[in-house]
Order: sequence, then structure tokens, then C-alpha cells
Amino acid sequence: MKDPHELRARLAGELAELSRGSAGRGLLPASLSLALDGAARATAAAWRVAAAQWWLRRCRRGHLVRTRGRPLIEGRGEIVLGDGVAIWSHLQRTQLSAGPGARLVVGERTFINTGTSISARASVTIGRRCQIANHVVIMDSDFHGLQDRDRPEPPAPIVIEDDVWIAVRATVLKGVRIGAGAVVAAGAVVVRDVAPRTLVAGVPAREVARWDA
Repeated sequence: MKDPHELRARLAGELAELSRGSAGRGLLPASLSLALDGAARATAAAWRVAAAQWWLRRCRRGHLVRTRGRPLIEGRGEIVLGDGVAIWSHLQRTQLSAGPGARLVVGERTFINTGTSISARASVTIGRRCQIANHVVIMDSDFHGLQDRDRPEPPAPIVIEDDVWIAVRATVLKGVRIGAGAVVAAGAVVVRDVAPRTLVAGVPAREVARWDA
């Protein structure tokens, strides 16, 4: 039996190719071409929902959680994913980790892109409809001291409110709250709270713009 990943990819690809090629050559009515394209998209979407049942089986999941690729899920804490959460892990593996007694919560319809690492040793809470880009790092613990590397430092909870956008390769460190609707620029390192509806950038991240609700 062939790999189900391969079969799914081939079916979706053939449907999409048939739709594009036939429409371009005038072989199919536009309505049928659109139907084939929709079928290809539906096949891919259904597979991602089904794959999430397996790859995210250690998490508490809401409805229609989906994944593209295989994320790494580790730790003995609790990971909760709300309705419609999407986790992409096809280019580089996304990592979700919750240590013993820790809790990692991702709100409904939040999107986490490839290569992102989210680590909870106390509590990481991410709100609804957030957009988290590639290679973002979110950690509520330093894991060790600056001078005494053998002494663990205490974690501090992270809260990311609704509708936040965190751009590529940004880092969010422990004890930070990012307000609703805020934007963290690419490469920024967030070490203090971010007010709602502001843009922060730089190392360490500082406010560079603000807008009204």
C-alpha cells in the first residue's frame, strides 16, 4: 500500500492540474473547472484535519484543528488547541512543548507557521485569531541563570491577547503580555509588555507606531 501522504498529495495535485490545464485549453466550462479546483482544496483541507487527529493526539483539540506536516509535541504538561487552530510544519518542524504542570493554550482560529517553537514551563496563553509567522520563538523560561548555568531560573507566564501578529524570527520572552491587535516586527525581541494596537520592533523591542481602535 502506498504512503497515504503521497496518495493525498497526488489526488489533490491531479485535481488542481486538471482544473488549471483544462480551463486554459478551453476543454472544460469555467464552472466545472472551479468545481475541480474546489475539490482539490477540499481534499487537502480534509486531509489536514484528519492528520491533526494523529499528530496532535496528545493535545486537547477543538473542532477542525488542522496541521500541514508533522509538528513535534513534547512534555508532560497540558496543551490546548481551540477550534480552527492551524499549525504548519511542512518546511521545518514546529515545536509545542509544555513541561510538568505547565499549560500551553492556543485560541481559536490562530495560525502558527513553520519552524516556530513555543515552550511553556509555567503558562503560555495565545489568544484568538493570532498570526504567528515562521521561526518565531515564545518561551516563558530562561531555563538556567546567566552566570550559574546549573541553577534553574523561575518561569513567568506569557499572555498574547487576541488578533496579535508576530512576524518572522521574532522572540517573545518570559513574563510578557502582548495586547490585543499588536504587531511584533520581524526579528524583534520582546522583553517587556506591549500595549494593544501598537507596532514594536528592534532588540529589545520598542514601540514605533500606535493606532486607534
